[in-house]
Amino acid sequence: MNKAIILLSGGLDSLVALGFLNKNKDYLINLALTFDYGQKTAKAEIDASKRICDYYNIQHKIIKLDWLKEITNTALVADKEIPTENLETKQSAESVWVPNRNSLFLNIAASFCDSYGYKYIIYGANSEEGRTFPDNTEEFRAQVSKVFESSTLVKPKVIAPLINYSKSDIVRIAIEHSVPLGLVKSCYVSSEKHCGECESCYYLKKALLANNCEELINILF
Repeated sequence: MNKAIILLSGGLDSLVALGFLNKNKDYLINLALTFDYGQKTAKAEIDASKRICDYYNIQHKIIKLDWLKEITNTALVADKEIPTENLETKQSAESVWVPNRNSLFLNIAASFCDSYGYKYIIYGANSEEGRTFPDNTEEFRAQVSKVFESSTLVKPKVIAPLINYSKSDIVRIAIEHSVPLGLVKSCYVSSEKHCGECESCYYLKKALLANNCEELINILF
């Protein structure tokens, strides 16, 4: 069995990546890392991730990165408005950018791999966000995997099972594999329900509508 660790934010992509691989039994995922770097939705993400880990019966570890908050000046962390217009643009992505976030998280996961023998690191990247977020691309995934061949003893491979899929495809995959989408938390705004206006909510709602998930929309938004 391929022992794996997953980066889990509680959002659509990481939830479905976990559920999809768990259903197919290709990897033994028994540890999820959730990061608290002072983002506005930290508590909501941690709570959602914990519920997901409980559902799939895997170990959940929360890693605090207080220093990352100190150097992040964009709206995901700083006291700035989360954009709700001109979404799916470079400007929108830059407004919620966290410095070197995915690379940092993957490197921390690689340290766990070296200590505990995990052979694979899974993270949720998708084709839509890859157009505006460079750390969601296949090029990035391959380069990080290559770096770990030299920087670790275990040499874990980075796996992004959804990297070639759109958000609509990901929701379809979730439905086909009975992934509990009611547990998802994808909003950039700290609130009990999804705000329905930020970029993350925009992608999620659009994907749910494309799959006729109106009932789930009423629950989440």
